[in-house]
Amino acid sequence: MYEYKDSRFVQAGTEHWVAWPVRPRWQLVLGFTGMIVYVPFWIALAAVVMAGVIVVLFLSEIVEAVSDSGERKLNALADGMLELLRMPGWCVTWPELRHEGDTAYYRARVDKVVGRWTAQASAPKKPKKPAPPVECEIPWRNYRGAGGHYVVETAAARGWELRPSEPQESIRLWWSAATRGEADAGAAA
Repeated sequence: MYEYKDSRFVQAGTEHWVAWPVRPRWQLVLGFTGMIVYVPFWIALAAVVMAGVIVVLFLSEIVEAVSDSGERKLNALADGMLELLRMPGWCVTWPELRHEGDTAYYRARVDKVVGRWTAQASAPKKPKKPAPPVECEIPWRNYRGAGGHYVVETAAARGWELRPSEPQESIRLWWSAATRGEADAGAAA
């Protein structure tokens, strides 16, 4: 669906990724109130799930000696359990409640998040440290009021390329300098 190596093409296909409509105030207050009630339950659920994941991963270490397929199944179970810990989309945070409809706030939020990812990705690789990230995912909550197209424009200006994304959930980006760096290292060898 997207041409990955040419950011101009990708930008041309994202104009319809505009900001979502402003939600009614009653809906925001209801979502915020629901989140306040839900968060204690979520914290308790997180503790139980993390304990379960530790047990499942411990079992996968034991099963690993006997069966590869059993280990894969247990690891998939652990991944599924961790997926339970995502905050639901209906939750409304305090900043969302205060800044609903404020495009400038969401644009500043996008600039901050993309800037943080750019600083991490462009940092020089240090010996005995993991390589800087070359891929990132920007959640919908960060750009809801600015639109996905703004994220793509901002990221492309800083050297990121769009990956296949679902703009109603998140936008995935690839640090294009990493590709150039690999090509330069291959040419030097």
